[in-house]
Amino acid sequence: MNFAPVEDARSFLDLNPDIEMVELFILDANGVPRGKLLHREELLAVYASGRPLPSTILGLNMHGEDVENSGLVWDVGDIDCRAYPLAGSLVRLPWRKIPTAALQVSMHPTEGMPASVADPRHLLVKVIDQLKADGYHPVMACELEFYLLDQQRDANGRPQPARDADGQRPRSTQVYGLRELEQIEPFLADLYAACKLQGIPARTAISEYAPGQVEITLEHGDALTAMDQAVRYKRLVKAVANKHGMQACFMAKPFDDIAGTGMHMHVSLADGEGRNLFASELEELRQGIGAGTSLLRQAVGGMLESLLDSLLLFCPNANSYRRFQANSYAPLAPTWGVDNRTVSLRVPGGPANTRHIEHRICGADANPYLAAAAILAGIHRGIRERIDPGEPTAGNGYAQAKTLLPTDWLTSLQALEKSSWARDALGQEFLQVYLAIKRAEYRQFMGEVGEQDWRWYLTHA
Repeated sequence: MNFAPVEDARSFLDLNPDIEMVELFILDANGVPRGKLLHREELLAVYASGRPLPSTILGLNMHGEDVENSGLVWDVGDIDCRAYPLAGSLVRLPWRKIPTAALQVSMHPTEGMPASVADPRHLLVKVIDQLKADGYHPVMACELEFYLLDQQRDANGRPQPARDADGQRPRSTQVYGLRELEQIEPFLADLYAACKLQGIPARTAISEYAPGQVEITLEHGDALTAMDQAVRYKRLVKAVANKHGMQACFMAKPFDDIAGTGMHMHVSLADGEGRNLFASELEELRQGIGAGTSLLRQAVGGMLESLLDSLLLFCPNANSYRRFQANSYAPLAPTWGVDNRTVSLRVPGGPANTRHIEHRICGADANPYLAAAAILAGIHRGIRERIDPGEPTAGNGYAQAKTLLPTDWLTSLQALEKSSWARDALGQEFLQVYLAIKRAEYRQFMGEVGEQDWRWYLTHA
């Protein structure tokens, strides 16, 4: 694990003499940033010798409550675990009234024990290292959809789209509508400026398939860097929206009758020189445009074979499964296809050198580190076992689906609990903590919250 040198902090402080506070955070299993607000004078010590954080910080449920059987609470006396800064994560927060910076940390592999085993970023690093050991360098990008909601609920206490610049609420879908983007231009201007300041490669914005729904793509790159950027981008979107009097919602299905919100993950493998191993002009001529290489097919096969075992990492909450509806652009079945948005794994068209797989299963409420780890572990499985994915689906994948994905939280939870592949690929220690957290949330949701109550997901998803 490579942490940032103290020179990075000194340079930042020299260039930003007005900074007074530093918001230190680590990402928990649910993708919620948790941490502390430090004074400027405390920053150099974090780089030099780490920052102690309680073991329970990575053993919390969505409510921020201890999960006692996670092994990170009473069993270890809520011991201090040392976390260290990640390179490139010390950035300004331009929306804060007090000049403030953000700093992302991760648990040290040994000094951070026992919480290290539950650090989601560690899991992704482990899976990437295993791929690199076999000569495969994963390249990824993330597309995150979100709703811009009013901070006030409607007369029935339900969420409602935020007002546009003209004072009206969006009422029609208007997918790809340009006027819809013009109406949120003040928000987009601040968002793109903040992304530029923080080094987050935010690119294309579109009006998505529901009133008030937006998608902005992030540029592809090294898989770990891409997921770091996705984590920080998601946090940034929420903060900028709040500055504009709105709430950015990444809940998978905040409305029953309109589109859910997904996180599409784009992935390919490169060799040590950066050449795309999923692209071959010769094989594409033989198999058909978009088919990619045999390696790509094996990667698809591995992801399909591992899909059920991984589903809880892609769809971590009860609400996640409400997104799975026919003819909704959300996937329903373990299917793949070429340039086909009705399947779970899509191979986009375009020049051969751009060939990659678009994984369309994750809800926007998924933890990017955990989702990426499961995707890459599935790809590695497919390559090692030379799994054939079968023929790609052509046409309407919804109408042709023979085996459907589970549409309930418990089935996915049980599948991960029983998976010997997941224990080998993701690690028994990590799964023990993660499953304890999700089991506790499931019991609380069914016993205390009630199946129809979605509000506690709204602000944290």
